[in-house]
Amino acid sequence: MRTRLTPIQQAVVDTGRSLPQLKDPLEVELTISACLNKLAADEQLWDAVVRHLATVPSRRSQALLRALQGLLPGRPSEWAAHAADTAGANEPPWDLGKLTFGECWIGDRSVEAGYLVLFTTYAYDEPHAMVFMIDEISGSIVRHAFLTREVEDTRVRLAEQVQLHSISAEAAHWLLGRSYDRFERRPGLGVSVDVHHTRLVARRRIGLALR
Repeated sequence: MRTRLTPIQQAVVDTGRSLPQLKDPLEVELTISACLNKLAADEQLWDAVVRHLATVPSRRSQALLRALQGLLPGRPSEWAAHAADTAGANEPPWDLGKLTFGECWIGDRSVEAGYLVLFTTYAYDEPHAMVFMIDEISGSIVRHAFLTREVEDTRVRLAEQVQLHSISAEAAHWLLGRSYDRFERRPGLGVSVDVHHTRLVARRRIGLALR
């Protein structure tokens, strides 16, 4: 029997419509993170959505379950993984499990600006990077974050503005984890829209680097 969905639960399911047609796992991550980041902690919602998807096995359901497995935190991720494994439907043309970590850099602290810059690199088939600006004056909270595929050009431009030092992926993501923890405890704080839109993408990388 299909689970009756509320309008917001149906909107979440509709987010997965395009996923089976996508080829790029990074685009999948960005789609889910931008649309669903504010709902990530709502276990009641994800319980209903996952149970619904389990009752309608299809390419679309399987793709959304795999995306939720990769991007959601805690138990909802486990529920989505179990439902996808049990369904045995055709897998999507992308695999979030193929993410690899590259080099990471940290920018010199600027007394005037009060920001710390972190530049972290990753790859699926092609490389990408994330840039984070952490506000050290306001309690080391992430204020700006963006993702780019122009990895080397971005690194060169950053190096023209701050002195970059190599840092291990674990150390970089520990700093990020602390910063996101503080940001999430103060949800009303003014940060750039991209911090919200890329939050699940960043959180996934933090979790993978520190596990």
